[in-house]
Amino acid sequence: MNKMPGSSNKTMTAPDFNRDGATPMMVQFLELKEQYQDCLLFYRMGDFYELFFDDAVKAAEALDIALTKRGKHQGNDIPMAGVPVHSHETYLQRLIRKGFRVAVCEQMEDPAEAKKRGAKSVVKRDVVRLITPGTLTEDSLLDARRHNYLAAIADVRGKMGVAWLDISTGDFYVQPCTLPGLGAALARLDPGEVLISDRLLNRSEMFDLYNDYKNIITPQPAARFDPANAELRLKKLYDVAALDAFGGFETAELSAAGALIDYIELTQKGQMPRLSPPTRMAQGAAMEIDAATRRSLELTQTQTGERKGSLLSVIDRTRTGAGARLLAARLSAPLTEADSINRRLDLVSYFHDHDDLRTDLRASLSECPDIERALSRLSIGRGGPRDLASLRDGLACAFAIRNLLDHPASNSLDTLPASLNDHLSEMGHHGDLVDLLRRALAESLPLMARDGGFIATGYHPPLDELRMLSSESKKLIANLQARYIEQTAISSLKVKHNNVLGYFIEVPAKQGDKMMEVDEFIHRQTMANAVRFTTVALSELEGRVSKAGDQAMALELDLFADLVTSVLVHADPIARCAQALAGLDVSSSLGELARDQGCVRPIIDNSLSFDIRAGRHPVVEAALKNAGESPFVANDCRLEDEQKLWLITGPNMAGKSTFLRQNALIAVMAQIGAFVPAQSAHIGAIDRLFSRVGAADDLARGRSTFMVEMVETAAIINQATDRSLVILDEIGRGTSTFDGLSIAWAVVENLHEVNKCRGLFATHYHELTALAAKLDHLSCHTMLIKEWQEEVVFLHEVGPGSADRSYGIHVAQLAGLPKAVIKRAEQVLKTLEKGQQGSGVAKLADDLPLFAAAMAQVEKEEKSSAPALSDQQKALLSAMDDMDPDDMSPRDALDALYRLRALQKQAAT
Repeated sequence: MNKMPGSSNKTMTAPDFNRDGATPMMVQFLELKEQYQDCLLFYRMGDFYELFFDDAVKAAEALDIALTKRGKHQGNDIPMAGVPVHSHETYLQRLIRKGFRVAVCEQMEDPAEAKKRGAKSVVKRDVVRLITPGTLTEDSLLDARRHNYLAAIADVRGKMGVAWLDISTGDFYVQPCTLPGLGAALARLDPGEVLISDRLLNRSEMFDLYNDYKNIITPQPAARFDPANAELRLKKLYDVAALDAFGGFETAELSAAGALIDYIELTQKGQMPRLSPPTRMAQGAAMEIDAATRRSLELTQTQTGERKGSLLSVIDRTRTGAGARLLAARLSAPLTEADSINRRLDLVSYFHDHDDLRTDLRASLSECPDIERALSRLSIGRGGPRDLASLRDGLACAFAIRNLLDHPASNSLDTLPASLNDHLSEMGHHGDLVDLLRRALAESLPLMARDGGFIATGYHPPLDELRMLSSESKKLIANLQARYIEQTAISSLKVKHNNVLGYFIEVPAKQGDKMMEVDEFIHRQTMANAVRFTTVALSELEGRVSKAGDQAMALELDLFADLVTSVLVHADPIARCAQALAGLDVSSSLGELARDQGCVRPIIDNSLSFDIRAGRHPVVEAALKNAGESPFVANDCRLEDEQKLWLITGPNMAGKSTFLRQNALIAVMAQIGAFVPAQSAHIGAIDRLFSRVGAADDLARGRSTFMVEMVETAAIINQATDRSLVILDEIGRGTSTFDGLSIAWAVVENLHEVNKCRGLFATHYHELTALAAKLDHLSCHTMLIKEWQEEVVFLHEVGPGSADRSYGIHVAQLAGLPKAVIKRAEQVLKTLEKGQQGSGVAKLADDLPLFAAAMAQVEKEEKSSAPALSDQQKALLSAMDDMDPDDMSPRDALDALYRLRALQKQAAT
């Protein structure tokens, strides 16, 4: 952080809200800051947003900008920092990402108006918006390819509800929830901000949730979650007498939804965005995937927080921001209802089979702007001419796409999938609106309406007249300048303009006296190098120019407001069109992916089947292909009947974890309605997916790696059903051998006998294979290897049976452990394998000198295997040892190099 200039005075950081002795401007600041103490106050002063006191210190540190000072308060220096208005969004982005909330305070009047009230009058200012992580709308603050959800959690008489919305798109959802399922729901949403009542947050059972999401939780007074008030807010928002048309909502769901509406009204200062009616997600409608499983499978981001390397990064071929957001949402919430999944698969199949149609559709989608976000900005009063143009171009794309899909090559609408017909219907007809916007908008558009010049010539004749008058007046000013030059014979005379004097005549200082002699020229200002004048004619002309310009700008803003109103009248049909385009984008992109990657359509039904033939890991396969390495080795996985639970043994590095994950990812892809990387796939819809692969501690909660493993395993044991899929890797490895074996044994038995789920259980405890004799649905499988010339070759294939050993020492050797350590490990292993775990282990400890002996033996072998040096080579080494570069002159060094070269040639011969 840049430090304040040195001063002997004390600096005040936290504001003292006592306004005694403060300047009028600082009184105004303190009054506003007192209302928004939890926010950084962006206080507009001309072309800058200024921050004072502790706000300035925090912002300067977070943004790495200069921290200065402005005046004093209560005898102390006031820290100050500022950012330019024209680039403030760049700074906002950085502040929001670091968890700050910002209150934007704007000037509510022209400074000239304030001066009319007196020389010391302060410009009226007020906070027009609170910017929080969950209420962003600007493209520069958002990721175009992912949703930014604001979520709320409510608890009413023991029942919980979750509501979430994206203010930038208008999507709005609610769902019932349970306390154990709350973490999975939030992990699915990955919200930017979460609202929780202070009463609920203080409950002990919410500690883990708070620990996971404390950086994005915004506590709210419990009164904001009142169910009765929530229902009234929703009725008022949608202008309905009852909410029955939207579906049946539980009280907790209404409470959460109402809290969201209240928060948006608070942060947007009454400017409500367009929100779709809340859609209820029934409990169990989406595959439940907890946070640990999402991290393990790296669905939307890797465990390091990056998008690259995740499943989403590999399957995302979408061409639009809305399509990318929809795909990410589907991947986060795979469906569980077979009919709905198959409707999605029908459309993917259609695009998979029609190459030319798919190619043309994707080309059209590439030209489609982000309709959803443009519409949202316009609805909240934050849009501009370019947002209108986005709607114009997006709806025009929709028209072209509807014509393309409405008339396929077969020319038979009967062959179209039902979901495609639904999309065509939802796209609607917007020709009149597109035509209006085409006629109204100029070719080159400014970002903000206040910049003017965005209405096309010919759209509104009165505006054209005002523009012509303004343009003609400027020509008259140019003519006036030419007349004055001719009249005075001063060729350097100029007619100029600034915001203080308006239009004026300027001549060099040495010509000032000459101008003073002419009565027509009225003196205005004398400067060091120039003298400024005006005339009656120039003042009258200035009035006409200024009036025409002001009238043109006011009229253009009125026309902009009319265009926005025309758009918002059709807001709901436009939003449905945008959603239809996103759906087409996702389905066509998945069709393209399937065609390129050799994926097949899975069979999805309500059975308990899980039969994958020649399945492949989509992410690993893509990485191998990009690296130009050998093809991925495909494997079967059949979890049904007598082998519903697989016990997988085999060496490290053989591919157990990859095999486990690939089958979970295939299940996820199938249930979002995508083709899967396999030769064939038959999956009975999975209700919950659990993955315990990999190890990590949780220092924030004081949990060891083993404790984390047990907590996650407990969640699986307590929640998995017969319709679930469970993949477990190395359960019990974090504790002693017998404790770990005992836990793993009991977990396998519980999964088989109680949960009765489909599952893959990888382990190094070979003793567990004995369970296959007594558990009817447990099947033993192993990762195949081949031993050749004392080397172990990993085949990455899964076959029936069990491994006889783990080959851990071989993997350690590959990792680069010293030969002495490897040799000693082999000696210890042989001792333990002879069954000497009791006294033998103690004897091994007593025989620690054997380690030194092993080291000596390795060194002896290395020396004996080293080739003998010739006399010439020895002479070369001796000559190098005799050299001291620090004592050599340049000539000595050159001579030495020649001698070494001669010796090297002798050694080579």
